[in-house]
Amino acid sequence: MTDIDRAKHAVRQHVWDLLERQGVVPPGVHGHIPDFVGKEGAATRLAELDVWKNARVIKCNPDRAQLAVRVRALQEGKLLYMAVPKLATPKPFYLLDPASLTAPIETAATSSGAPQVAPTVGPAEMRPVDLIVCGSVAVSRQSGVRVGKGTGYSDLEIALLTEAGLVTTETAIATTIHQTQLLEDVLPDTDHDFSVDFAITPNEVVACRPDRGRPSGIIRSNLLQDQLDSIPILRA
Repeated sequence: MTDIDRAKHAVRQHVWDLLERQGVVPPGVHGHIPDFVGKEGAATRLAELDVWKNARVIKCNPDRAQLAVRVRALQEGKLLYMAVPKLATPKPFYLLDPASLTAPIETAATSSGAPQVAPTVGPAEMRPVDLIVCGSVAVSRQSGVRVGKGTGYSDLEIALLTEAGLVTTETAIATTIHQTQLLEDVLPDTDHDFSVDFAITPNEVVACRPDRGRPSGIIRSNLLQDQLDSIPILRA
């Protein structure tokens, strides 16, 4: 592990421990995007923002913490892309179109329901994304630096879509989190990490001020051999 890896690991452990002690997440949160108490309220606050109201195409992570976000997006008629777990298929995103779903929205928007009803698509078949909603373990209030659970898939997803021209500097990135996950600290980040523009808790909406630009695509020198071996679109 590098020094930055160790620093991120320490942040994750700190936040996971705090959330468990407060009783605002299910047992076993370590290693996961926290499925926090109040996620529905955070989704409601997100939906009140103009950046949400104006978005017609949303890309959202598949974690339980953002289920309310995905359900609301489909209920409002928005086109929703959700990553295939671990980007494990040649076409690594599920396409959830509320106009053609054959299952209840509340089922289709889950990580177990989407594979049953949604086709997979690759960047060449996708529309430009208006808003990205991601899960986080911790977020810096000021800069929007985000620490995820440590697998790197969210960074890769955004990098893939950026290289395809589907995500630009005009594409807003938001995260819904528990108040405990919003930190005053300066958090560690690397050249392949993205920051968020909005951090939304059940209590408040924070417009962050990222202090550096986003990666312009995949940084190939940072890819690990096991990523190349296990993610078909990277091999391609």
